[in-house]
Amino acid sequence: MLIPAPLIGETDKQQSIKAAMAAARRFLVRKRRLKTKYMKIYLDNAATTPLDPAVFEAMTPYLLNHFGNPSSQHQHGREVKQAIEKSRKTIAGLLNASPDEIIFTSGGTEADNTAILAAVFGSGIHHIITTRFEHHAVLHLLKKLEKDGEIYVSYIAHDERGNLDLNDLEHLLKTSQRSLVSVMHANNEIGNINDIGLIGGICEKYNALFHTDTVQTMGHYKHDLQKLKIHFLTASAHKFHGPKGIGFLYARKGTQLAKLIHGGGQESELRAGTENIPGIIGLTKALELAYAGLKEHQKYIQQLKDRFITQLTETLPEFSFNGNSAIAGKSLYTVLSINVPTLQVDLLRCLDGYQISVSGGSACAAGASSHVLKALALAPGRDTIRFSFSKFNTKQELDYVIDKLSLIYQLVAA
Repeated sequence: MLIPAPLIGETDKQQSIKAAMAAARRFLVRKRRLKTKYMKIYLDNAATTPLDPAVFEAMTPYLLNHFGNPSSQHQHGREVKQAIEKSRKTIAGLLNASPDEIIFTSGGTEADNTAILAAVFGSGIHHIITTRFEHHAVLHLLKKLEKDGEIYVSYIAHDERGNLDLNDLEHLLKTSQRSLVSVMHANNEIGNINDIGLIGGICEKYNALFHTDTVQTMGHYKHDLQKLKIHFLTASAHKFHGPKGIGFLYARKGTQLAKLIHGGGQESELRAGTENIPGIIGLTKALELAYAGLKEHQKYIQQLKDRFITQLTETLPEFSFNGNSAIAGKSLYTVLSINVPTLQVDLLRCLDGYQISVSGGSACAAGASSHVLKALALAPGRDTIRFSFSKFNTKQELDYVIDKLSLIYQLVAA
């Protein structure tokens, strides 16, 4: 394969990038010569999911007709306020919680921030125990609070697959002052599922507060908040076929909260600002639909994932899998993280050329190295692709993806 001659003064990194771009251009030229009929395939559902048409239908009246401000006392305001409270009651019912434990937010990031700040400034927590796999909505805030001298942070030990050492968690709780434990239910990049039932029990034993980010699992698994020993739980609608810009925080009754947004008296004076009415309606409808078809969707998507793993292993045996993502029951059935040999082409760009949308990790960290993959200490000379599935994907789509992945490798090797 011909490599462009380096220019005087170019660094090794610049030369490497230049060579990779040239190889990608050659690949795309070869690809265009093949008169292939393309399918447009979306396999980045861990980043966001397509809006369910039934959710859009439920939202539409609140975009066009029911436009009143819920803080207004007239009829237009009252009917919208009633819709908010009905939604809050519906969500609480699905989660086996009380309506006053549900606080609407702009999404998962705000909900995570609110929970942590509530623990620190509402409950006086100065020690937070977490993992190196958490979303940046958690880790970046913890780093800031630690830098400001408000807290100190401990990280739970883990193995090479990202499985948490819960004996280490217990040791940290046993040897520290009262703590907040912040552990996500499942990881958005490698799909590992954490046992939040067991973790909640350990936290209760040591009188610790427990916060879990369920952004990737809400709408995909059942959460019974009377059985789980959780103080704070966060969710975001666009991860389960709802609209963007809306989520919620569950805060167990009796937990001290601290305001994140100051202003009016919305959300029981906890979260100021006029409510996102269409978003709340859409979130509620999306969660209702998710729970109504949960078992069916779990079975269907797991079958898609299993089929994809089998075909991938048979077609491209040099591929491997990150974390527990290929192990049913230990990972999200919606996520598969694949470890591939580094090529002299941008594999994501090549797939995008075939109208296949995937990611290299978290969409929130696009353009930056993944802290999750770094924590796993993967072998050098390997790249990662994250495929994430939904109820709208088909077997034919996945067969097409396998075919194009195989073709890319043939073209690059030619």
